[in-house]
Amino acid sequence: MFSRRNRRPKSPELLKAWECLDGGDIPGALRQLRSGVQTEPLGEVALVVARAAGAAGFDDLQQAATALAARPDKAQELYDFGYACIERGVSYLAIPALRQALEQVPGSARVMRELVAACEREGRHREAVEVLTAREDGFADWPDRYLLVFNALMAGDLPLARRQHALLTDPDDTIWLPAQARQRRMLERAASAEPVSSLDLTDLRGWQYVIGGTVLGTLSPYGFDAGMTGRYAWLQDSYDQCLRGLLRLKALLEATGVRPRSVSLLPDRGSRVLGLAAAEVLGLPAQPFAPGGQDTVVVAYDLNEVARADQGPETLGELFERAPGQVLHEHASNWTDPPVVTADSVTLLHQSATAPWEGQLRQGDDGNVERTAPDERPEADLAAEIVGADPTADEGDRDSPADPVERLTAFAHAVRGSWQQGDRARLTSSGPVPSSRFA
Repeated sequence: MFSRRNRRPKSPELLKAWECLDGGDIPGALRQLRSGVQTEPLGEVALVVARAAGAAGFDDLQQAATALAARPDKAQELYDFGYACIERGVSYLAIPALRQALEQVPGSARVMRELVAACEREGRHREAVEVLTAREDGFADWPDRYLLVFNALMAGDLPLARRQHALLTDPDDTIWLPAQARQRRMLERAASAEPVSSLDLTDLRGWQYVIGGTVLGTLSPYGFDAGMTGRYAWLQDSYDQCLRGLLRLKALLEATGVRPRSVSLLPDRGSRVLGLAAAEVLGLPAQPFAPGGQDTVVVAYDLNEVARADQGPETLGELFERAPGQVLHEHASNWTDPPVVTADSVTLLHQSATAPWEGQLRQGDDGNVERTAPDERPEADLAAEIVGADPTADEGDRDSPADPVERLTAFAHAVRGSWQQGDRARLTSSGPVPSSRFA
């Protein structure tokens, strides 16, 4: 009988993960696995995963990993391990195992689909496309051709997506109808954006619109060609940036001909502050958010913060379906941890952001970095601070491309016919435009 007792991986990279587990550091072990799992022997990877899963209390993954460590060349064990990894949110561990399983059973639609699912969850859409196109002769329209269209879009390959979409029949099972409708809207948005947007692998505004229907108000002026491509990593936000975002929102509404009659305030403090400022900038009355409210701009500072507020989850659920004339605007949207609903308008994309009224990092008199105390002034005072700020654009590093408001309004005017269609489904991928992300 196979036993993991006294067995240790031989690979230096995997030994680092093993040593993390010796110290009880499960996240550290998983980070080590992420960096080296693609080229390591799967039997040894499974040893580490089994130990990590046992420590985390993931019995299903522990059992699957233990079985794979004992029989690393068997298709069923490879599949079971990959499936359990996906279920436990470590899809990067699943990909090598499912690739090997598919090599052994190349005709298995079940293995192919699990491999595609793992690639999707890791944002490796080009790999998913390659898996699917290699087996196009034998797959079904639903879900396989649908998945090929989706992953081609997410990989930035519009010609392939359009060719495959033209071959896609209507689904027999009504469960696929919402997915079909979302995919059609993606292609419609691409068609409307294409005349004014390059839709290449650096066109963040264009692809953000195609994949989620969001009009991105500003691009980061830092590190565009150094890996960020318009997104922020860590951001200390400012009142100036908040005002700039609201003025971009105003320009967007004017360019698309949307005429809201009010601003709706969400339940968290940051959104109330920004919403009160938005009401002043837009010249509209402010009111508490009401489910199904029409002809209103719903303003959020960060939708993930809304989710953490009292009544926040219920509120976001009510925003999934778009009410007539309702615009959802989010100032600071986390692109590495997308909110459960996707806003129609976003000022900026970040990995981590600190609101200007929260404690800010600065260098103290002693040279050490310290965090200032939060600004506890009333929300109306903070809103007035935004309205009175300086909206002049940050010059940034001067190597990033300019992003004048005229470029935004030209884009908004071009896409006005396809904007605000359908639901606000959560983004499951950051799409074709890559940006550096940090642990």
